[in-house]
Amino acid sequence: MSGKLRGLLLFTDIAFLLYWFVTYFHLIPPSYAYQDYNNKLLVTWNWSFFPLDVLISVTGLMSLYYYRKSNASWLPLVLISLVLTSCSGLQAISFWVIKGDCDLTWWIPNLFLLLYPLFFIPGLVRKVASSLLYNRTR
Repeated sequence: MSGKLRGLLLFTDIAFLLYWFVTYFHLIPPSYAYQDYNNKLLVTWNWSFFPLDVLISVTGLMSLYYYRKSNASWLPLVLISLVLTSCSGLQAISFWVIKGDCDLTWWIPNLFLLLYPLFFIPGLVRKVASSLLYNRTR
């Protein structure tokens, strides 16, 4: 696992956990919150991401832990984390597009979530494929 990927995973996974901590305790000033922040339906929509984002953080942090321990389980875990991260970003961006709300404060982090995994997923999939091929020929 490259140092860049390790850094991005750690940053993203900790940021997700911090975001939900800040959200739970209402620490984001309403002026920085998304449009219609007090709309109960939008609050519910936002909280619908909580299980996904926590799963992303858990699989990402576990992949880092297993990588440090030279345990091969890191590879499927990092792939799961990256795919789910990209999906999380895509869902948020799709919502904001459909809603017609273009606030860069929310678009930039979600575009980051959507796009950064796409730079690493192909190489990791090749690594899984070669590992499976290697194990099959043994």
